Amino acid sequence: MTEQDPKRLRWSLPDSPPPKRPYRDTAALYGILAVVIVVIAWLTGGSIGKAVAIAAAFFLAATAWSFWQWRGRIRRTRRDTDARRDRVEERAP
Repeated sequence: MTEQDPKRLRWSLPDSPPPKRPYRDTAALYGILAVVIVVIAWLTGGSIGKAVAIAAAFFLAATAWSFWQWRGRIRRTRRDTDARRDRVEERAP
């Protein structure tokens, strides 16, 4: 099957450029979600101390995972860009 075959299934999302500040955006998102955990615990009468501990653990684990993933994606993007540039330079007269 060729890449242009309309019957070919594509299971992955198209590559999109990373945001300008992926680390900051990720930390902000997970920070907001951690606050939501504490607020839900407060609204339902749960233990605020446990909620803060769970929210902190969630924030640290999710942020660390995302930072690791962003780092790998940025490295792959740079490596691919460098490889393309090298190929273009090799073809130049």
